[in-house]
Amino acid sequence: MTKLESKKYSKVLMMGSVSAIVLSGIGYLGYDFWLASTQWLLVSVVLALFGVYMKLS
Repeated sequence: MTKLESKKYSKVLMMGSVSAIVLSGIGYLGYDFWLASTQWLLVSVVLALFGVYMKLS
C-alpha cells in the first residue's frame, strides 16, 4: 500500500468516526438508528484508532 492510499484510507476512517459520533448524538436525543448511543461511540473509537494507525504507517 502506498503512502497516498494510506492517507486516503485514514481520512475515510476518520470521517466514519465523526459520522458515528453524530449518530451517537442522534441516538442520545431518542432516535436510535440501528445501534444504541454507547455502541456508536465504541464504533467511533475503533474507526479513529484504525485511522490513526493508517496515518502513522
